[in-house]
Amino acid sequence: MIFLETRNLTKRFGGLVAVNNVDFAIEQGKINAIIGPNGAGKSTFFNLISGFHPPSTGQVIFKGQDITKLPSNKIAELGVARTFQTTNLFEQSTVLDNVIVGHRLRTKSNLMDAILRTKRHQREENQCREKAMEVIEFVDLTKVANKPVSSLTQEEKKRTAFALALATDPEIVFLDEPAAGVNPDETEGLAELMKKMVAKGITVCLIEHKMQMIMKLADKIMVLNYGEKIAEGKPEEIQNNETVIKAYLGGSASA
Repeated sequence: MIFLETRNLTKRFGGLVAVNNVDFAIEQGKINAIIGPNGAGKSTFFNLISGFHPPSTGQVIFKGQDITKLPSNKIAELGVARTFQTTNLFEQSTVLDNVIVGHRLRTKSNLMDAILRTKRHQREENQCREKAMEVIEFVDLTKVANKPVSSLTQEEKKRTAFALALATDPEIVFLDEPAAGVNPDETEGLAELMKKMVAKGITVCLIEHKMQMIMKLADKIMVLNYGEKIAEGKPEEIQNNETVIKAYLGGSASA
């Protein structure tokens, strides 16, 4: 089933066309991947879907609803979460405190509730803490829950970013280079975590440069080059696509 799709999605920055007329359908309950050389428009494509940039033209449809003009917080409330290429965390705060922030998206308390410490505020604080601990356990970080993020390994920071996204109760998660900067064993661990997310009913779409991981992990791949879609299909179709090999893989699956 098509869960989220883009239609003729385009983004121009002045004279530069970063994303050019891209149609892409993300299938529910699958691992969907986007690959392409540096500067191909992959992160911009994520930014358009998640509401961080408005598209110049085209549409984003999520579960049959046009979300093209919605701001990022409203898109997140609908169940669309994302991580960023550089892990944006509060380095001096604990893992738990970082992840608690994610579930605040689902709470109703306002500033006055916080100042007056109302029952609603206290109840929702407890809910946020419980949700945070649940997702921290899910990503296997319980042992570092009370450690500051600054003391974590790169891989633990990646898992914390996953947890922060999961704390928003998403239906689909967009992961921007989740395995960048981690070693092969850690890459394997993060791939297993993505499979675990899908098994829990969360649809995954990721950008990644680690071809070996993508070819083993993804159900479906789209290839961008200079902002345009040049191929789409199953991993074996992409690996054997002459246009992709020429534009990106250069005959090697280790790019």
